[in-house]
Amino acid sequence: MSKYDPEKKTIIEATHWLAEQGYLGKRSSGGNISLRMANQDAIAITPSGKPYLEMAVEDVCVVDLEGNLLVGKLQPSIESGLHLGVYQHRPDVSAVIHTHQTYASVLSILNRPIPSLFDEIIVEIGQVVEIIPYAFSGSADLVQNVVAKLGNQCHGYLIQNHGALSLGSDMERALKNAELLENVARIYYHALATGMDISELPKGAIEHFADMRQLRFIP
Repeated sequence: MSKYDPEKKTIIEATHWLAEQGYLGKRSSGGNISLRMANQDAIAITPSGKPYLEMAVEDVCVVDLEGNLLVGKLQPSIESGLHLGVYQHRPDVSAVIHTHQTYASVLSILNRPIPSLFDEIIVEIGQVVEIIPYAFSGSADLVQNVVAKLGNQCHGYLIQNHGALSLGSDMERALKNAELLENVARIYYHALATGMDISELPKGAIEHFADMRQLRFIP
């Protein structure tokens, strides 16, 4: 057993739950998940090309903050740079989940941000689930596009024609945010499909819950 095994086990548990929910492929390896190591300049991250329901603890990679492989026999996810970009610019984040979950992905190809619809979403994720512009998977351009959006301090994003990005102060919160994002994306999609006007929260409510969120995440 290595010193990294607790974080690697957390990754495995998260991937299995996400795959069972349909947020990740069961036989495929689309999407990627990482966890910042406590008191270490390193992250645990899923490998490239390994089906999630076949993944074992020893398959999870550990890389330093420059992307150098520290532990693992497989190649780290092609999106390692994206994850590292988040950690380098968001010290409040310790878990990153990139998925191809259905309804969030639908909105990503519609290039449709999710506005302020529910108080819980504002408090947990942020006022608007913004669109990160498209770039090739694993590219420096995609990392730059992600980093450019992180200043809003939100915990959820849609990546144009690619899927969803959910963040959290720990893995449990990141998983919760991925679930909340899919729920609101599903509701918003069905609301849009009616062709009727969308009722967003009033300005006073948005400001109230945004203030509540800010107080909650002040260190």
